[in-house]
Amino acid sequence: MGAKPRSLSGIKPTGTPHLGNYLGMIKPAIQLQKTHETFYFIADYHALTSTRDPEKLREYTNDLTAIFAALGMDFENHAFFRQSDIPEVTELTWILSCITSKGMMERAHAYKDAVSKEQDVSMGLFCYPVLMACDILIYDSNFVPVGQDQRQHLEITRDLAIRFNHLYGDALVVPEAIIADDVATIPGLDGRKMSKSYGNIIPLFASEKQFRKAIMKITTDSKSVDEAKDPEACSVFALFKCFAD
Repeated sequence: MGAKPRSLSGIKPTGTPHLGNYLGMIKPAIQLQKTHETFYFIADYHALTSTRDPEKLREYTNDLTAIFAALGMDFENHAFFRQSDIPEVTELTWILSCITSKGMMERAHAYKDAVSKEQDVSMGLFCYPVLMACDILIYDSNFVPVGQDQRQHLEITRDLAIRFNHLYGDALVVPEAIIADDVATIPGLDGRKMSKSYGNIIPLFASEKQFRKAIMKITTDSKSVDEAKDPEACSVFALFKCFAD
């Protein structure tokens, strides 16, 4: 029997995960335990682009570990670690940055979004895609489950791996993205992509009262209850579809 394909998943410790995180990354990543050799990491280096409080970073990291355990993470048979535990990641980041063009980084969505909002852009944010590429490539990952919003980062990773292999020989595995069509983009309470930055999330863990309060805020159309609705344009249906068998 051949070796199992290898998958890798990472998540930033920037607060409690929400429903979009679960459906887009955590759930498919944990399901891959059955068929893949899996690597999971908490991306604490990536979190430094937005989190400055070390105590909060430790708290969020511990919370994420507990959440993965609660959702079925098999710590005995699969690798689970902090990004900062692996110093070789930053070494490879420097090596890959030497073959990465400034233009490629300027096309990255996170950078362009920060510029359009006239936010301060650190070198950490500007070079974010290179570090993400190294997270994936250093473990010879065949597959990476991601949300639709992370597709560009996978494309950058593939481009860098192909360029590196062209220059230095076939040393890096060129990974593929796993994006479930039905959960590629999870709508938030206002219909936009669910995101903490938009303030439109449904928490993963909360009381019944908190869940009800969040769900009652979901934006719907102006049609009456008796009128037919368009399921393709309905956020409630889109969320229900993610859980219905």
